[in-house]
Amino acid sequence: MQQSLFQRKELQRLNGYKAKPFHVQLLKWIGNKQRFAHEIISHFPEKYGKYIEPFLGSGAVLGTLAPEKGIASDTLKPLVDIWLALKNDPEKLKSWYEVRGHKLMSGNRQEVYEEVKASYNRSPNAADLLFLSRACYGGVVRFRQDDGYMSTPCGIHRPISSRSFAARVDLWHERVLGTDFYHSDFEPVMDAAESGDIIYCDPPYVHSQAILYGAQKFSLDRLLANISRCKDRGVFVALSIDGTKKSGNYQCNLIIPKDLFAREVMVNCGRSMLRRFQMEGEELAEEVVNDRLLLTW
Repeated sequence: MQQSLFQRKELQRLNGYKAKPFHVQLLKWIGNKQRFAHEIISHFPEKYGKYIEPFLGSGAVLGTLAPEKGIASDTLKPLVDIWLALKNDPEKLKSWYEVRGHKLMSGNRQEVYEEVKASYNRSPNAADLLFLSRACYGGVVRFRQDDGYMSTPCGIHRPISSRSFAARVDLWHERVLGTDFYHSDFEPVMDAAESGDIIYCDPPYVHSQAILYGAQKFSLDRLLANISRCKDRGVFVALSIDGTKKSGNYQCNLIIPKDLFAREVMVNCGRSMLRRFQMEGEELAEEVVNDRLLLTW
């Protein structure tokens, strides 16, 4: 009898399977870990229960891991609605992108982009956000703190074609079938984790990513307290955090409680697209991003 997709994944995982590189981005998103997700996963324990990702964003680690049983959440509802459509109605996702992509290719690119952005700002929704994430400058999805207005300008790149995007949707759809998606703050999602589960946290970096969605209200202290409670319950927790300890010329003094994490590894994430956006094309030879990956086991 042919094994199901989930049975094959479970057998691979129990046999020490580690994720292979999966470089197919669904969303263009600042801080995307797509090129390095397999390296992060290589440090996961050989055996664990559910996979939980409470700061979903572009879902790079989730998509690379393709867990048999996963839970993923984010505080941005239109973003969560994109993931729900990917899992439950991928043809809808393709249609959202195709309609807006056709308008962009057949009209004035800048004008069409601004029309879609204005539509999103009038009424935040998944369809517009999906297209904006792929068409905006460098995937820098930023919102004004006072009113949530998305202000990122149109990118200089040409967004991928509808056919190419549809092929990506098909690949990603298969990889998220075992995951449930929720619009939620990180705390209740992490509180539901049980002994033997693994949580991967990739929160906003409050020093270097303050302009991005979610960063203004994010509390690292609250997250660290929650990680401590999870660790006490026997949950594995991995935390990606700004490893440069510096944002521009500002030294980031991140106070991590002693003995909360058992080990630390560095992940080289390459050049910083956010700094490129902030510096408007200035020389970025020194602007290399290194993430610290902190592990509780």
